[in-house]
Amino acid sequence: MTQWVGWLRRLGPEPCALVSVLATEGSAPRGAGTRMLVTAEGQQGTIGGGQLEFRAVEQARAILDLPQGAWRIQDYPLGPLLGQCCGGRVRLLIEHIDPAALEWLHDAEPGRMLETVLHDGTISRTVFERETATRQSARGDRPDVGARFVEPVGERLRPVYLFGAGHVGQAIARHMTGLPLQLAWFDTRPEMAEIDGVTVMPEEEIAHCIEEAPADAAIAILTHDHPLDYHLTLAALSRDPVAFVGLIGSSTKIARFRSRLKADGIEEEALARLTTPIGVPGVVGKEPDVIAIAVLAQLLQLRGQ
Repeated sequence: MTQWVGWLRRLGPEPCALVSVLATEGSAPRGAGTRMLVTAEGQQGTIGGGQLEFRAVEQARAILDLPQGAWRIQDYPLGPLLGQCCGGRVRLLIEHIDPAALEWLHDAEPGRMLETVLHDGTISRTVFERETATRQSARGDRPDVGARFVEPVGERLRPVYLFGAGHVGQAIARHMTGLPLQLAWFDTRPEMAEIDGVTVMPEEEIAHCIEEAPADAAIAILTHDHPLDYHLTLAALSRDPVAFVGLIGSSTKIARFRSRLKADGIEEEALARLTTPIGVPGVVGKEPDVIAIAVLAQLLQLRGQ
């Protein structure tokens, strides 16, 4: 059971606000689905701390002055707020909890799907046995009355740090919707900023995003440029271990990279953490969607680790 559902089930008479991370872009401290419960005097949970959380708590306490059911959407640029070199954005839903609208809690069990719908002055939620998850964006117009969000109940999303917004990267992002994975997507090419979800970083700074990845993250490296792939792979193997480091490439490229990594001081133990070629073995095909599904299947094999 997700912790925040348990909080709501134990809700007392004190007015409470719920802060939900709807969507993120770039290197966000917490992924979509993270929740925090705020009262006039305290809070339960965290959306990542720092200035982002400070401002969110301010907004949550302000909404307690409005009627139960009131809600607002807030967007926060992370670079100016948190001083993160990888920037990014967070979109939050902040609501004054209406105790009369919590009947859905009786059906909220792991493996089911939770639908949230925004109405004028209130929010409704419904639990389904089966439903297709929706993917939210942290950019563009904020969701308004009538907006609908669907998410799984009960599972933490594994952060996936995806480097490269070419055809394969786009296919991975497209097929990730509905999976227990949280995308942080990076590229160095300015034109890729037009793609929803991509954070464009200067080439000399993009490796810092790997340094910011949490220990349970999966890092997938598939950029348009071999030297950049090497730079990112070196950074990923030089830091403390993460759950997964994957590199796309031919056998020639992989052999050359392994030789260079050894020359640059990467020990065999660290080299053993590199998964390359990326994707579950036995899946044949060079089409971006085929590669994407093989990669995502490999990442899903990490569940429980």
